[in-house]
Amino acid sequence: MMKYEIPETNLPILQDQYARIKRKLRISVTDRCNFKCVYCMPEHPEWMKKQDLLSFEALFLFCQYMVSQGIENIRITGGEPLMRQGVVHFIADLQALRAEGLKRISITTNAHYLTKYAQQLKNAGLDDLNISLDSLDPAQFKSLTKKELAPVLAGIEAAKQAQLPFKINCVLMKGQNDDQIVPMVKWAKQQDIPLRFIEFMPLDGDQHWSQQAVVSEAEILEQLKAHYEIQLIPQQHEPARQYQLDGNYRIGIISTITHSFCGECDRIRLTAQGELFNCLFAQQGLNIKNDLLNTIKQHIGLSELSYQMLDQKIKPYIWHKAKGYHAIQNQQVRKISMHMLGG
Repeated sequence: MMKYEIPETNLPILQDQYARIKRKLRISVTDRCNFKCVYCMPEHPEWMKKQDLLSFEALFLFCQYMVSQGIENIRITGGEPLMRQGVVHFIADLQALRAEGLKRISITTNAHYLTKYAQQLKNAGLDDLNISLDSLDPAQFKSLTKKELAPVLAGIEAAKQAQLPFKINCVLMKGQNDDQIVPMVKWAKQQDIPLRFIEFMPLDGDQHWSQQAVVSEAEILEQLKAHYEIQLIPQQHEPARQYQLDGNYRIGIISTITHSFCGECDRIRLTAQGELFNCLFAQQGLNIKNDLLNTIKQHIGLSELSYQMLDQKIKPYIWHKAKGYHAIQNQQVRKISMHMLGG
């Protein structure tokens, strides 16, 4: 177990050493996914055993604690979160935390299962979705994901019908789908769907990432300026830089590699096995699974004892969050990949 020294301070419990207060929590409920996106999933993944996943009871306890410490937004991720049975009921249970300060509950999904779950998610109280879509070309999409495009487009339509707000996230990789920049914008603009492009990050399962495969923010804008008048919008507390196209449509670009947003980061992440990561690129997580399970086993709930127990581990770990991606990019490569961290 890592040992940290915390300076004497009255700072909020979820503030790090660079004065960044954590307001957003991402929870992976499963590492399993029906897609095999090359930037996320190893060629031969070894799935967690189902009995090793944190129960929804333990996840709720953790969320309750985190909301009490200032977390306002919870995003449920995977793998593909809709592959875990009970996730809709979990979202419904999270509604009880709105009275304690929770403002937003979201999911990141590949949309494959939305024809089945979109209306259920809406009824459970989900606020919005992020949908991963890396190509509109069916053959290219299958090459990238090993799945068909049609069910994803049907899932997007189901989200519309359920009146669930959503954004499209598109990860770009040079030589693989960088020809999709203009087609994606035209399609999303025509349908009035928010779109964000994401630079390829070193989170792939087999660690084949290279700087040469990154389609930079500048390269994205270079392609778009031949078709649109582009205006930069001042960045708020969001990872994406926003651009107005022709004065009537907005896109976002998350450029972690070439224009890092780390200085304003307000996110922390929990894996499905109960390991807390203070940064998407953190070399080491903090395992709190046993602490949560013992709290449940002893039937003490969020008592003063359990608060103190979680405080003593979580506060110092978050306090020592690194400055950002560029401060740790040359450290030893870790074993965990995007399908376990949830993005």
